[in-house]
Amino acid sequence: MFKPLELFIGQRYTHSRRRNRFISFISFASMLGIMLGVMVLITILSVMNGFEKELRDRILGVVAHVTVSGADNQLSNWSSTLQTLKANPQIAGAAPYTQKQVMLINGNRLRGVIIQGIDPAQQPEVSEVNFRLLEGSMEALAPREYGIVLGVEVANNLGVGLGDKVTVIVPQVQVTPAGIMPRVRRFTVVGIHRVGMQEYDGLTAFIHLDDSQRLFRMPDSVSGIRLKLSDLFNAPTLKQSLETQLGTEFKVRDWTEEHGSIFRAVKTEKIAMTLILFLVVGVALFNLVASLMMAVNDKQADIAILKTLGMSPNQVMRIFMVQGSIIGIVGTIFGVMLGVLLALNVGSIVPFIENTFGFKIFPPNLFYISEIPSQMYWSDVIKIAIAALICSVLVTIYPARRAAKIQPAESLRYE
Repeated sequence: MFKPLELFIGQRYTHSRRRNRFISFISFASMLGIMLGVMVLITILSVMNGFEKELRDRILGVVAHVTVSGADNQLSNWSSTLQTLKANPQIAGAAPYTQKQVMLINGNRLRGVIIQGIDPAQQPEVSEVNFRLLEGSMEALAPREYGIVLGVEVANNLGVGLGDKVTVIVPQVQVTPAGIMPRVRRFTVVGIHRVGMQEYDGLTAFIHLDDSQRLFRMPDSVSGIRLKLSDLFNAPTLKQSLETQLGTEFKVRDWTEEHGSIFRAVKTEKIAMTLILFLVVGVALFNLVASLMMAVNDKQADIAILKTLGMSPNQVMRIFMVQGSIIGIVGTIFGVMLGVLLALNVGSIVPFIENTFGFKIFPPNLFYISEIPSQMYWSDVIKIAIAALICSVLVTIYPARRAAKIQPAESLRYE
């Protein structure tokens, strides 16, 4: 079978049994290092992507993508504004809300929370809180029934469960014959939710929109309107459009202002982790350079004979580039295969390790996400593989040039 001479000799040098064993060991270590580096890089990036997706699903599943409120956090004539917003094709759902800070009391236990007044029929359009209930249901919130849904940490702190009563104290005084008194109302616990966010589980309670308007003395007003978009990444653009459309009497905020710092931190950490892990591949590439340099010194006589027979310096150079490239290609291919296999099975491997050794890597009581998610993107795999292959070829240039500069007479003088 026809083969280019450089490819044939480079391939022979790669698996020749007569080579120096130490050089063979360094070459094998280089191949193993490239393989491990690529494998770890694919796996860690997949895990980081999984964490980012999990954060996005948990946070943006319960918070509004865009919020429209009045300039003084009170929105009058909100019904017409709601219909105007729903007519926008980019908006998938819209729901009004009220929001105030209050104090909850049960016996001698107190807890400061943010009460949100919601419409249970419209709330699922903008939030998944309805699907994160441990007990009860949002449908139990009915007008003038004065029911309340608490976060699991709020309920535990107050020591209440379904059917128990809590007292809500609004920090707005009212004048009575007995003097100035805070506004107080008894509510019945009709649900307990667990979102997995401290902001909701430990600081938030929900009541019916009609009850909140009575409690906060906002008969014809709401605090604002929450919006859910078809594409959440269009939130900044839509915000600017709504500010122009609605005018200065409205305040428009999007999720990137409140939670964007979290995702920027994850992205920065992912970039830093990629650079750090690529150093593992870099160490393997230095080993590859060392092994090729030793191979060049070991093969000086062979190179001199090939040159004497008429081989050009460029052909000699390509021999050692082929030799180094084969090591890099084999290491990258096995690294990609193992990395993809590991990234796709992290969800099964980690629980097996935890059950075998009897510990949790991320205890639920300490970490926001207690499981290790994985989200592998083929684009990341391709980028890593291409980068590793290009670097493997580039680092062979210097040893190959050294081989091409060997003078036959000088090398064969003592042979």
